[in-house]
Amino acid sequence: MQDFHIARANALLANAQQIVSPDQVQAAVSNVAAVLNQRFNEPDAPFPLVLGVMGGAVVFTGQLLTQLSFPLEFDYIHVTRYGDDDRGGEVVWKVIPRQTVAGRTIVVVDDILDEGETLAHVKQRLLDMGAAEVLLVVFADKELGKTKPVQADIVGLTLPNEFVVGFGMDVYGYWRNLPGLWSIAAEDLSAAE
Repeated sequence: MQDFHIARANALLANAQQIVSPDQVQAAVSNVAAVLNQRFNEPDAPFPLVLGVMGGAVVFTGQLLTQLSFPLEFDYIHVTRYGDDDRGGEVVWKVIPRQTVAGRTIVVVDDILDEGETLAHVKQRLLDMGAAEVLLVVFADKELGKTKPVQADIVGLTLPNEFVVGFGMDVYGYWRNLPGLWSIAAEDLSAAE
């Protein structure tokens, strides 16, 4: 079984094209941190609760947190529409915030704003739970050429409408650990199914 996973993972990356270098990734993280630091280092700024969306945002969230220079609380949520598949489905909450969100400014950190259904659902659910404000912070926003149900408040970088892996984003559970971003062609995705 292990040999199958290794072969499948390597086959998916064999023809992939790097579209964002590790240096560009790190610059995007630093830019997002600078925007958040400017906002939350003000004397009258709220004490935010930062929620990382697992599992895709784990890499971005971990690196972003080390660059934030204001006091905050951290928790995570686990919300998914994908599972091990690449096609979206029903939004499922696997973990809700353990911290109280009522009356708080919530900073939701996610890896990518793709179609926007999941983040729109997350934002509305947090507002329904009594959050005073919900800021959506994404490492990447994918250009789909159509209107999304929600817009991110802070974006690290914009990506073309391609299937992308690396820096927390995966394909069939593989390659979240890449330090840059790689585009995988549709035919290579189909061949790996």
